[in-house]
Amino acid sequence: MSNHPSPADAAARGRLRNPVGGHVPVAGGLAKAGLPYARTMGGEAVQVFVANPRGWATPAGNPAQDEAFRAGCADEGIPAYVHAPYLINFGSHTEATVEKSVASLRHSLRRGRAIGARGVVVHTGSATGGRPRAEALAQAGEWMRPLLAELVHDDDPWLLLEPTAGQGASLCALAEDLGPYFEVLERHPKLGVCLDTCHAFAAGHDMAAPGGMKALLDELTEVTGEGRLRLIHANDSKDVVGAHKDRHANIGAGHLGAEPFAELFTHPATDGVPLVIETPGGPEGHAADVARLKELRTAAIS
Repeated sequence: MSNHPSPADAAARGRLRNPVGGHVPVAGGLAKAGLPYARTMGGEAVQVFVANPRGWATPAGNPAQDEAFRAGCADEGIPAYVHAPYLINFGSHTEATVEKSVASLRHSLRRGRAIGARGVVVHTGSATGGRPRAEALAQAGEWMRPLLAELVHDDDPWLLLEPTAGQGASLCALAEDLGPYFEVLERHPKLGVCLDTCHAFAAGHDMAAPGGMKALLDELTEVTGEGRLRLIHANDSKDVVGAHKDRHANIGAGHLGAEPFAELFTHPATDGVPLVIETPGGPEGHAADVARLKELRTAAIS
């Protein structure tokens, strides 16, 4: 009798350890548009916007769509996440931008709770106006701590910091940068990390080198503590390591390559952590990337 799991058993075990899915469009309704797209790509996890990612508007949700989305995700065992708008920058030297950032992130967190999201992803921002990073980071802590203090319910989403590719006066790009960021946010129990593989590679973590992914995940765990990595944006990179350019490529088609993703699936820090793709292409391209990651996952844990 073989000790090897059947393909079906391996797939089920893989999904339990690392659900794989993607960011889905929701124009037309979270449930009406988002869930069918997730099914088309074979998604086991979803990420959505709940506002225009390039604007400051804070639209009210559609209660019927919210409930249908929440119920659909629960019925199909799909963990959901919200990505906050890109304009948010708590390190800005412009007071209006900081105040709008507060309103925008609060909106994403509240909408996240309404749709049953496990986490809300926010970019870590930059020090604008030529100010020292330490000064901008202290400001970010001052304005973000009250938002974290509002996360008091068990079903409130985690706030997930997403380090950037290191362009400009970035407040957080390398794993080591998460240390000071976590300190100014007082290591709040609902504070976590969303690791974007393209960003980390662009920032200078060479995960394409042998053992590179393990080294990154080891360092991330050491800096933030166990259990803080809550989501992974699985993206290959169109540019070389350390380029500080945020240009995503399809899985295995960039400078990162497929092997680091296989390595990712076996690291203790990723146990139970979903992966969502933000790669180029429409439904067919996204389905291919999800399928590729599932293949790598099965091979890694078999």
